[in-house]
Amino acid sequence: MDVTNIVRTALQEMIVPELNSIKEENAEIKTSLGLINKRLDDVNSHLVDQSRRIDETNKRIDETNNRIDEVRAELTGRIDETNNRIDEVRAELTGRIDETNNRIDNVKAELTDKMDEVRTELTARIDATNNRIDQLTFQVGKIAQEMERIKREESVTSDILTRLRTLEQKTANL
Repeated sequence: MDVTNIVRTALQEMIVPELNSIKEENAEIKTSLGLINKRLDDVNSHLVDQSRRIDETNKRIDETNNRIDEVRAELTGRIDETNNRIDEVRAELTGRIDETNNRIDNVKAELTDKMDEVRTELTARIDATNNRIDQLTFQVGKIAQEMERIKREESVTSDILTRLRTLEQKTANL
């Protein structure tokens, strides 16, 4: 046998079983690789589906955000409009209150003037009445004095008349 055959036989005995083992392992690896590739394809398909769903969700989120922005803008506009109306009403009410306060001040001034006029008039009338009362009191006093004088004169006249009658009687008896 020649050396080449011996080396070949030795190599075949050592390497062929290893090669068979490597081939089997390679077949298993290919099978596993096929399964892994199928699994990767499934995962990729799933990822594509999830990506599509995420894109749809993002699109819906964007639409929702746009609607929220529109609603916010509308509400802000309505709030601003309401605030403007409130400011207008406040300004109008402030004007009316100021006008009412001015009218109250005017009425108060008029009433104060009228009260002063009435007070002055009543004071003058009271003074005039007091004057008349003083005059009447003075006149009543004069009348009382006159009556006293008349009473004294009447008493004197009565005494004179009584004396004259007595004298008449005395002279008639004579």
